[in-house]
Amino acid sequence: MIDAVSFYARVEKVFDPTIRNRPVVVLTNNDGCICAVCPMARDLGIPKFIPYFKIKSFLAKHNVVVRSSNYELYADLSERMMNVIARYSDRHYVYSIDESFLHFRNFTCIDDWHKYGHVIRKAVWRETRLPVGVGFGSTLTLAKAANHASKKLSGFDGVAVINDENSRKEILSRMSLTDVWGIGSKLGKRLSILGLKNGWDLANQSPKSMRGQFGVVVERIVNELNGVPCLNWDEIGQDKKEIFSTRSFGQRVINEHALKAALSSHASIVAKKARRQRSLIKRLVVFASSSPHDNSYYKKSVIYEFPVATDNTLKIVAAISFVIDNIYMAGVMFYRCGVGAVELESSQFQQQDMLNVTVNNPQLMKCYDNVNHRYGSGAIEVAVADKNDKWAMRRNFLSPSYTSKWSEIPKIIC
Repeated sequence: MIDAVSFYARVEKVFDPTIRNRPVVVLTNNDGCICAVCPMARDLGIPKFIPYFKIKSFLAKHNVVVRSSNYELYADLSERMMNVIARYSDRHYVYSIDESFLHFRNFTCIDDWHKYGHVIRKAVWRETRLPVGVGFGSTLTLAKAANHASKKLSGFDGVAVINDENSRKEILSRMSLTDVWGIGSKLGKRLSILGLKNGWDLANQSPKSMRGQFGVVVERIVNELNGVPCLNWDEIGQDKKEIFSTRSFGQRVINEHALKAALSSHASIVAKKARRQRSLIKRLVVFASSSPHDNSYYKKSVIYEFPVATDNTLKIVAAISFVIDNIYMAGVMFYRCGVGAVELESSQFQQQDMLNVTVNNPQLMKCYDNVNHRYGSGAIEVAVADKNDKWAMRRNFLSPSYTSKWSEIPKIIC
């Protein structure tokens, strides 16, 4: 398993040499909370997920660089990193924007996994300037544990291998329960009541007993920690059952046209995500609300059902026009809105309707996606989703899009 170190914060340093030796933090949507800290910022004791306004003076005092989330830049660097990683195995699965799993099915010639991990790390650093941790294990959960050790535990140099009983015990005994993949804070508290303190304690429990008390998920985790594969690629890469796009506004919205544009943009994003996993949308939920802290809180959601499931952005965005009158209310200062696909069908096994002709247009949508992939997200967009400053996300500390906008490409003066 390969995972980038402080991905968002480190990407900010790739194209800006002036901040490489300074602490950097990255903020969430609308510059709300801190979502990423580089190791230098972590050494200052800066926590994640704390509201920016609460720690603003502390950041200024310690000369910390603050950046808004630059999703376009992060996505591009992630793709480059994944392309490098994919060369080093015969099966590659991208788990998240900064994590991926490798499966070595025909790589029996590798004698030293630790050395091979450093080969991967050096290649990623050479071609993207991003540091990564590499962990090897016989199951997905053990690989994840080794990856944790490679980055977080002392005595490891960016690579960790769990390939025998000694290495398994050493790493798991130094991991807290919540560091184990799949064990959240609530589940960790329940397990600690039994006297379990770390991953090694969990690994030594009876799988059947764990299933009886906590369900099949914990049973699988225990088996995986003992080298018994229970998770497979299909399970960790399952298509989403629901797809949502939602966000709070940079400024309050009171105009119906602006609200419709925001909802149309979210509908376009949901359609793109559905196509990516080869799904069709049968039922759509559209919602908007004021702030829960307002004196008179307003929230309204409407369900729209398509006669025939579709992934056509034009049809999905058109649904917003049918429901906007039921959502918008004059005088409401809208704070948040969103769109969700709550009933999905597979595009490969769609049940056709004799009475309703399909409205899908795969050739057009393929062209639409290819243009946006080549020239950057939003290169072409449905007209009604035109962005404006009132509802666009607030990003006051946004770095340039070095790799996706010609106007912001790095310049070298010779």
